[in-house]
Amino acid sequence: MKKLILLLISLITYNTYAQDSMLQSNNEQLEDKAVKITQTYSDQLSLTGKQFMLFQKTVEEFLIRREKIENAYKGKEKLKLLYEMQEVETKEMNDILTRPQLDLYKKIKLEIQPLDKVEEKK
Repeated sequence: MKKLILLLISLITYNTYAQDSMLQSNNEQLEDKAVKITQTYSDQLSLTGKQFMLFQKTVEEFLIRREKIENAYKGKEKLKLLYEMQEVETKEMNDILTRPQLDLYKKIKLEIQPLDKVEEKK
């Protein structure tokens, strides 16, 4: 009986830790946005089918992170965190893209995914 209880507790704990909280947000708007962003990149990077799917998942994950940063921070701190997040995103794309694709990705990234819009004070 003790072994059965221990097994059940282990399985419940394992399932709890296995879930990625960043991907738990089931936001269809972010998924649609990720598809559009990925398609824009794909037009220029000529992504394969497998690359497209991996790229899209990565973009969606970072859109969720971006949304959380934008909701929680303001000003310079927000920009700093968004910049750091984009650096991590670029490093993750290194595992998905070929070297020529990655070089082009780095060049066009700020056009397709700008950090933030700066409003001028009048």
